[in-house]
Amino acid sequence: MVTCPNCEAKVFIPGDLPPLAVEQCKRCGHSIMMPMQMRQFELRSKIASGGQGKVYRAFDTVLERLVAVKLMRKELESDPVALDSFIREARACASLNHTNIIHIYSFDELDGQRYLVMELADRGSLDSRIDHNKRLSELEVLDIGTKIASALALALKHGLLHRDIKPGNILFDADNEPKLIDFGLARSVEAVPESTTVTEGTPYYVAPEKIKREKETFLSDMYSLGCTLYHAVTGHVPFEAPSVEELVAAHVQIQLTPPNQVNPEITQPTSDALVQVMAKNPADRFLSYEEFRIALEAARGQLLRMQYTQPPPGSKGGKSKTSWWRR
Repeated sequence: MVTCPNCEAKVFIPGDLPPLAVEQCKRCGHSIMMPMQMRQFELRSKIASGGQGKVYRAFDTVLERLVAVKLMRKELESDPVALDSFIREARACASLNHTNIIHIYSFDELDGQRYLVMELADRGSLDSRIDHNKRLSELEVLDIGTKIASALALALKHGLLHRDIKPGNILFDADNEPKLIDFGLARSVEAVPESTTVTEGTPYYVAPEKIKREKETFLSDMYSLGCTLYHAVTGHVPFEAPSVEELVAAHVQIQLTPPNQVNPEITQPTSDALVQVMAKNPADRFLSYEEFRIALEAARGQLLRMQYTQPPPGSKGGKSKTSWWRR
């Protein structure tokens, strides 16, 4: 008997099913997986699947907590590039202790199967939230931006660049905290070559200097974070084109449309901060994550003041003397 991860009904499934095989829940039709034991970890349901492997929701029977277990694809075990990326992700995340960076608990191997055990963040990605809601509220985007900028600042303090910031690499946990994941492309600041390839990263969020094969710095990650926040708050990626070649060229050549021209509800301070962080010339961006965070926090403060003083819809008169928006 297993518990359906969707409706939480107790369901009987055939005992001869192999581990990780799935059947449909008889009550809601959701997929139910035959659990698999890996040392003290009981893999209970699949969360996601990617190029490197599959991620499962699991239960640590020793510490009695829910975790995520990422199994590397068997066919990649003999690929030195893929294996290096998998190990780099484990080591990079394990070296960083930040609320908004996914925590790595263990990296191990069992019967030839390599796997990562990490903090569980199974409440969707920023990418899925954009798909579902079209765009997020400005206040939520500012909160996410402030936290991820802080996470990147810590990574930089430890000499690391993430190099693949995008909505799909920001997950949310049960407390709605954003978690930066996937350090598979991460490099130390010193190890990043003078010229890089555009294929490393995602074209919708790639920095102009990377396209031009100029030196990549933390300002490249900052630009990608700006693109990510732009997408979240407007519902549109900063640049769109029919081909990858035209898309990457747009990052270099096409002037950015300010966010508040795409969505007039966005306040000027938020729009200005995103325009600056996405400047074509890295020297024109914020010169530190702290500066970027201060700009986002200032925009958030002004937005909250506007919400505080703006009367509720349908009311008469001017400024409200009470915090109506907290009701």
